[in-house]
Amino acid sequence: MEPQVIKKDGFQIIGYRFEANLQEIKNEAIIKKAIAKLKEQANNISNRIGDHIYLVQIYPMKENFDAMIDRFISMVGFEVSEVGNRPGDTAVHAVPENMYAFYTHLGLEEDLHHAYNYLYGKWLYDHCYESLGYDLERWDERYRPEEPDNEIDMYIAIKKR
Repeated sequence: MEPQVIKKDGFQIIGYRFEANLQEIKNEAIIKKAIAKLKEQANNISNRIGDHIYLVQIYPMKENFDAMIDRFISMVGFEVSEVGNRPGDTAVHAVPENMYAFYTHLGLEEDLHHAYNYLYGKWLYDHCYESLGYDLERWDERYRPEEPDNEIDMYIAIKKR
């Protein structure tokens, strides 16, 4: 499947926010721990829309950014229709309406970096887009990170160059 340019409405998520690079995320299992904590608190988050989880990754807009070395902000959370009751240690993040390069990764999660490398390293340039400094992953019932039939919807916020 080739990436598509889509317009996605804005929405809000409630969840857990952290700052780390990819090496720290992997070595310390930061995302896995955040997901486990989020799922434990699911019933305490009101106005949740479904059981899907978003990963929001916000990158510093600096030259030669390297996610393996440079820290960036990430958040895992549930989409909500409006902010209501929530655990005190959670954060709220508003994702704005925007144009996105949309792509569904099929395969093991450990191979997801190939899709990111293609999208950021080639596709955006070839199609005259630039990143707005953040992207999203949507994990739903198709999310089985260690299985070959795993699917992850990816959204890279973009604008025309």
